Amino acid sequence: MSMRRVVVTGLGMVCPIGNDVKTSWENALAGQNGIGPITHFDASGMGCQIAGEVKDFNVEDYLPAKEARRYDRYVHYGVAAGVQAIRDSGLDLEKEDLTRIGCSVGSGIGGLGMICDNYLALHERGARRVSPFMIPGTIINMISGQLSIMFGLKGPNIAHVTACTTGLHGIGEASWIIRRGDADVMVAGGADACICPVGVAGFDNMHALSRRNDDPAHASRPFDKDRDGFVMGEGSGVVVIEELEHALARGAKIYAEIVGYGLSSDANHITTPNTDGPKRCMEMAMARAGIKPEDIDYLNAHGTSTHVGDANETKAIKEAFGEAAKKLVVNSTKSMTGHLLGGAGGVESIFTILAVKNQVSPPTINIVEQDPECDLDYCANKARPMTIRYAMKNSFGFGGTNGTLIFKRWEE
Repeated sequence: MSMRRVVVTGLGMVCPIGNDVKTSWENALAGQNGIGPITHFDASGMGCQIAGEVKDFNVEDYLPAKEARRYDRYVHYGVAAGVQAIRDSGLDLEKEDLTRIGCSVGSGIGGLGMICDNYLALHERGARRVSPFMIPGTIINMISGQLSIMFGLKGPNIAHVTACTTGLHGIGEASWIIRRGDADVMVAGGADACICPVGVAGFDNMHALSRRNDDPAHASRPFDKDRDGFVMGEGSGVVVIEELEHALARGAKIYAEIVGYGLSSDANHITTPNTDGPKRCMEMAMARAGIKPEDIDYLNAHGTSTHVGDANETKAIKEAFGEAAKKLVVNSTKSMTGHLLGGAGGVESIFTILAVKNQVSPPTINIVEQDPECDLDYCANKARPMTIRYAMKNSFGFGGTNGTLIFKRWEE
């Protein structure tokens, strides 16, 4: 079966360094830190008291206030990013066959904050105080569902749940839906909003989070010798992708082409990674793209700022790329946003797409003394204009799940 080509035509984002793509991208290039003290709740009794929160976000720009109250915050962010992406794509939905347009926007954890609020209501005030919207307001597929309803999209309506690989898998799987002919256009990505007491406590008690509470601006420091854990972020990244001929026929602007997608399992440990799974994932994506390691110029890493994770990803990159790893420019935008969990793959895919389009790597900020175990070029502390033909994006998640996308520069 002949595989159809897939291009990116719309972008939408809500994250700790901006509530839209333009602002977020400008701040990423400037090395703007989005991490500070937690304000969503009183975190004074917790070991970790910092996070990458979304700031000054007005959900009523996207949903009526009454309707917004029915949904967890992660739905707000995902719907906002999806609306932005659809608007950015320039699709005239009145002229489109809506049965050929679908949604693939998932979440790593879903409506954790709303679930906890309703449990407290149940425990303290009884069963009748649990919201009738608690179930539809928290389940994983509600962003895809809400976007399909808002825009009348009648194609595939799905939502993947693969921990911190969710956003990337959402895009990758949507690209295959288009390639095999089941849709012409897909709205795809991921979202999470787990900066709530139980979410922070759960990760903190695993000793996964940074406790650099007195210096939040420098807490997320991927590949730095003194990193002490990741910083939780929140938000959403959503793209519109479509079949190439469909995009060309309507005169769409094209950001990049998706040419490779790989996925694999470590089959090793629920939280501790190995290099075999990520290595095979990157190799699969390159094989699908029909390119060699030396063809890739830029890699947006998973790069969470954990001791084990950063060193493991570095080693896996070197195993997958061989000698070509020495010439590769690697970047972790999590140094600025923190780790958006299920939203990370969507947001970071957009940063990767924009790196290809604009021929520049964002910096990895907060590299003061690079870890000797992490011995690649991480574009430390300053953005770098460069030639980018192909760019790779990695996402890895608990349970040993891995995903890799490869984007190619679009040239008319």
